[in-house]
Order: sequence, then structure tokens, then C-alpha cells
Amino acid sequence: MRVLFAGTPVAAVPSLRALAASSHDVVAVLTRPDAPAGRGRAMVPSPVRTVADELGIEVLTPTRLRDEAFRARFAALDVDVAAIVAYGALVPLDLLTAVPHGWVNLHFSLLPAWRGAAPVQHAVIGGDDVTGATTFRLEQGIDTGPVYGLLTETIRPRDTSGDLLGRLAEAGAGLLVRTLDGIEDGSLVAVPQEADGISVAPKLTPEDAEVRWTHPAVAVDRRIRGCTPEPGAWTTLPDGSRLGLGPVVVTDDVLAPGLVFAGKHEVLVGTATQAVRLGDVTPTGKRTMPAADWARGARLPEGTVLGREQ
Repeated sequence: MRVLFAGTPVAAVPSLRALAASSHDVVAVLTRPDAPAGRGRAMVPSPVRTVADELGIEVLTPTRLRDEAFRARFAALDVDVAAIVAYGALVPLDLLTAVPHGWVNLHFSLLPAWRGAAPVQHAVIGGDDVTGATTFRLEQGIDTGPVYGLLTETIRPRDTSGDLLGRLAEAGAGLLVRTLDGIEDGSLVAVPQEADGISVAPKLTPEDAEVRWTHPAVAVDRRIRGCTPEPGAWTTLPDGSRLGLGPVVVTDDVLAPGLVFAGKHEVLVGTATQAVRLGDVTPTGKRTMPAADWARGARLPEGTVLGREQ
């Protein structure tokens, strides 16, 4: 089939590569426009665009999908199906219906669980044991369309959302290719999603990534891992500055919520239950470093408490 591939971040790259290597013909790639990145705020192409250029595939980067020039080119491509993975913008209804086999979305959850922009982060934060990926036909509702196929993936005890997303992106690429194969030969028919088990996964903001030390240690651990690498977990120091937090380890020690114990080789912080041992931390304006190195340099006074009043 003639395929338009739509995607933007690193998580969409395995799907693009898998489709390019399949029997299908990826005639063009739709991705978000170049965006400023890094301290210099230089304009940088999306990871998907970089790979599409490498593969010699035409790239479309409209600011809006209602742009007339884009729509004219889209119509001229005469695609059979559009495959979409984390593109980053809503597709208008008339474009959804303009393709014979529609737009097939690879979503990183077991729908109808975790519909929305951040399914992997919410699965980790929510303490799920199992998640997966789903291919479904895109419609106007947010991740509500009928399902073609799915796969499952165990969430490991120390998984960050980045770890889990990396595995799902690789496994999901194969699922996407198999789905298009099944659509082409008529062996796959989309079935409506279950009415039960619906949950939503809105995009996480930096405010969502603030650690609340009055929560139990298991919840603190999950939130930090769920927000790693994005949007990045953090807490506040007594002077009001932010301290970025990497994954922690739950211990058997007990300290008051937010209270810091800085030993020679470890830094513990209290929660509502057990204390957690800090891993890497990132002080504002400084490099990431082991927590013990940071504590020695910061010379924290005894009785230091992290976090705002909860």
C-alpha cells in the first residue's frame, strides 16, 4: 500500500524505519515543523524528519493541517492509508475520511486504558503491572477508535517512563507493520473498544512532576520514575530553588516527610512511610551529579527539609 507516515518524536522513529523496510511504500512523511532546542535555542528538525531525510523520503512540515499547500500535496500523494505515531496535532475530520483505509494510530497503552497524550507516564505513576501498545483507526474522539491489534509489555520494578517507552516503540513498530499487512490482505477488521476500563492520560506539566514528600514512598518512587526523563521530577530547597530528581530507591529507614539525612555515601529523604535514597540530582543551573556529591558541596544544615508545605 501507499503509506503516509505521520510522527514527530524519537518514539515514532522505529515505526518509520519498520514501515520503510516493509513491503509497503512510504511515499511521504508528515512531521511537526523544526523547533528551537537547547540553550542556544537553535532550530532543530524532529527526530522523524532527520530519519526521513536519511531514508530519502519526502517530508511535509505544515504549521497547520488546514494549510492549502499541504492539502493539495496530500491529495496528490493518493495514499491508501496513513500511519500515525505521536504526531503531536489533531487531524481534521475531512482528512481522516479522505484516505481509503483511514489513519491507523499506534498508541502506547492497552486501550481503552490511558487514552491521551501521556499513557506511558501515567501507567508508571499509576503503578500498573502491565501495559502495551494498540493499533486503532483514528477518529475525532481522543483515542476512541476501533481496534485492530495489541501487544502487552510488563512494567518492570525500576522502569522509568523513558525505559518503558523505548521498549514499546520497538515492539509497537512491528505491530504497526502487521496491522497494515492485515488491512491490505483483508484479514484484519477493526472492532469497537470495550466500554469498561476507560482511563485518561493527559499531558504532564512541570507542576505535575513536583514530588510531594507527604505521600507514601511507593508513590514518590513511581512519580519520579514516571516523570523521567520528561517532564523531569523536582523538589524545592529551603531557599526556594529547584532540585531535579532522578529515580530513587525505597529503604527501610523512617524520617519525617521531606527531612534530609545526608550521610557520607547516601542521601535519604523522608516520606509519609519509608525514606527514599536519592539517586542523581540536578541543582538549578548545574550539572547532574550523585546526590551524595551534591550534599557534600551544598553543606546542608542538620534538619534541612525539602519541598514546599504540602
